[in-house]
Amino acid sequence: MTNTAKNILVTGGTGALGSLLVPRLVEAGQKVRVLTRGTRPADESVEYVACDLLKGEGVDEAVAGVDTIVHLAGGPKGDDVATGHLVAAAKKAGVGHIVYISVIGADTMPIGYFRAKHGAERAIAESGIPYTTLRAAQFHYLALNIVRSMTKMPFLPVPGGLRFQPVDARDVADRMLELTLGEPAGLVPDLTGPTVYDVRELAAGYLAATGKKRVKLPVRIPGKIGKAYRAGENLTLEGALVGTRTFEDYLATELV
Repeated sequence: MTNTAKNILVTGGTGALGSLLVPRLVEAGQKVRVLTRGTRPADESVEYVACDLLKGEGVDEAVAGVDTIVHLAGGPKGDDVATGHLVAAAKKAGVGHIVYISVIGADTMPIGYFRAKHGAERAIAESGIPYTTLRAAQFHYLALNIVRSMTKMPFLPVPGGLRFQPVDARDVADRMLELTLGEPAGLVPDLTGPTVYDVRELAAGYLAATGKKRVKLPVRIPGKIGKAYRAGENLTLEGALVGTRTFEDYLATELV
């Protein structure tokens, strides 16, 4: 890891992961610029620049003078398109390193979101710009959102074979800081949480923490998507780096 200060652009810098990573970068002595959709005044440590990645508007200005781009921005669709715009501007600006957060299963899961993530990975890898890509498991808050929505009904649908390895966003932020301050490393080992949970176990933990009860109703996810989940194509069971905080740890602090 190098201690030399860099000019770093963070896309998605106000999101769940970005709001954890940006202060870490500032504390590490980096010059941080955060890409936002709307204008915001700069503060003492962070510059904000307005840009629309999906439309490709304002991207050249956003990357001007940047050494490293940390690409965290993402949405339900269009990540490949947005990343293509970012990469094109980065090449013109002579950016030296792109650090990208992707998702485990990007190259295997037959779901549009994952395909777009894989498309974004390819756009970066094929750009000629030195890069680092980290695939992470679903964050704890996403797992919580899933079980919250499932338990809103009077019964609890339990898809058979659906498993997750939720990881704490703070563990991901720590790893992204290390990768951002380090040298380009290509596709690095995946990052998962310390435990593989069946969705039934995640729901049971949430119900216990909230004092709720639900009748369980087994269901089956049909088609290619169900087959992929049952095969664990959204998991990394060997060779991953493992975070320290469990889903139970997260619930203990989130639901107080």
